[in-house]
Amino acid sequence: MRSQSSAEPGTAPSSDERRAAAGSHERVAPKPHERVAPKPHERVAPKPLGPDSLTWRYFGGWRGMIFGPWAGSMQNMHPGLGAGVEEHSDFFDERWERLYRSLYPIYGVVFDGPRAAETAAKVRGYHNTIKGVDKKGRRYHALDPETFYWAHATFFYSLVVSIEWFDGPLTLEDKHRLFDEHVQWYRLYGMPMHPVPESWEAFLEYWDHMCRNVLEDNKAARDVLDMWRIGRPPYLWWFPEPLWRIIRPPVIAGFLWLTIGLYDPPVRDLLGYRWSRPEATLHALIGRAIGLGGRLVPWRYRYHPRARAGWDRAFGRIPAAGLLETPARNLPPVDRRDSPMHYSPRVTRRNRPSVSP
Repeated sequence: MRSQSSAEPGTAPSSDERRAAAGSHERVAPKPHERVAPKPHERVAPKPLGPDSLTWRYFGGWRGMIFGPWAGSMQNMHPGLGAGVEEHSDFFDERWERLYRSLYPIYGVVFDGPRAAETAAKVRGYHNTIKGVDKKGRRYHALDPETFYWAHATFFYSLVVSIEWFDGPLTLEDKHRLFDEHVQWYRLYGMPMHPVPESWEAFLEYWDHMCRNVLEDNKAARDVLDMWRIGRPPYLWWFPEPLWRIIRPPVIAGFLWLTIGLYDPPVRDLLGYRWSRPEATLHALIGRAIGLGGRLVPWRYRYHPRARAGWDRAFGRIPAAGLLETPARNLPPVDRRDSPMHYSPRVTRRNRPSVSP
């Protein structure tokens, strides 16, 4: 990968290039199993992120939806997480609804201000009962510290990758700042901190180790990438179903191609995909074009409603007491709404903000 100073104008660096640029400044980090001493961030009290953070600026945007298949498949390639999804999740029975409602608590851990820790505790609670033995005889639990942190790591790294794909290279200072904020964000879950790398440099080593040595090509990951029978997105409810069936193949093929381009080379190799230099160049140009196009959207409306509500509370546009919950159209099927695994708030059809007592 080329360094930031040598990146071509208008293109975002590849994953290999990002690691090489970071590596020119970074020391070799210890392997995950070699870390023994407590890290400084293990002794810091949890504190929610606020509007002064870089994470607030970049996280929670609609453009990040493009990274959905990448994030979902990367998470599910973790053996423990993939087994939990395969054996406990109904995601593929209500794909759009599950995705759209899940974004509310996920974004809430960042944007809910003083109530972010409460949101994080609820998210953690949804995973309490997800455990078992996988097909290879390995025990798994969604709250295993290594497994739970991997899911968080994919959200954090997708943020870094998306910024560089849409907007161009980040400075090393901003990468360190985003890393520190992701640690602060993760502490809200109340999970053990020992899986968390001690620095941005160590995180890159951790990520590479996971991609090369831990992730697996499994059914849960392949199911995420199997979008060929997916229905119309909710925002295209007005689009005729017969026409959607006609345009779906090229649309899905395009999304799959974009996803393949976002993978690190070891992950592409694991999944059996090939990637050429011309494809990489085109992929980078598309990312920058999307980023430039997104600037035409009014600033507040670039954000998901839960994130936008966080900004609105921070600047006094709405009362501090309320949290915006998912609309009723995204709720789980009626027979699953009492399941401890599901986020299923009591909302009206008009999606009024909820106010806790």
